[in-house]
Amino acid sequence: MSFCPSCGAAAGSQAVVCIKCGVALPGQARSLSGSTEDREWLVVVLLCFFLGIFGIHRFYTKHTTIGVIQLLTLGGCGVWALIDFILIVVGNYKDANGNPLRR
Repeated sequence: MSFCPSCGAAAGSQAVVCIKCGVALPGQARSLSGSTEDREWLVVVLLCFFLGIFGIHRFYTKHTTIGVIQLLTLGGCGVWALIDFILIVVGNYKDANGNPLRR
């Protein structure tokens, strides 16, 4: 049993947020979306660079619908793949859960 640092209410040992006040509990480094998979930045960069026109990087980051569209359009004739590559390199690309890529 642990206690909320904000309001002092009792919280279960597996609790991520306080039921009473909604504050995130310390020491609970789990993702609230339920996904514990981190996508590697370098893997996404390489997939986009070499296979970007096929949208393989989109499948790796669980953007399957957009991946299929990129596969069918050859990455928007390469333009979409180029834009994705730039977004990945500058760090503005996120996986399907909204998590940033792990460097």
